[in-house]
Amino acid sequence: MIVVFSLFPLIWLLNLISVIWVTYDVITNQKKMPDAEKIIWILVALFLNLIGAIIYYLIVKASHKYEETPEERFEGLDQPIEI
Repeated sequence: MIVVFSLFPLIWLLNLISVIWVTYDVITNQKKMPDAEKIIWILVALFLNLIGAIIYYLIVKASHKYEETPEERFEGLDQPIEI
């Protein structure tokens, strides 16, 4: 019984890390994703925790559906900055 209770902090930490990861990835890396879908994925992560992060990885990250290509990422960096 003590072993089961000692696993709760570890499970809680994994859930917290998964929510932070999904939220960070949705906000910073998914530039092409519509805002409504970003909100949905953040809510899925908040309510489903680790399971939500796994679903997010399988649906969004594995398909690279919304990520920018390297050309898009560095587009405009060769132009001078106007002051």
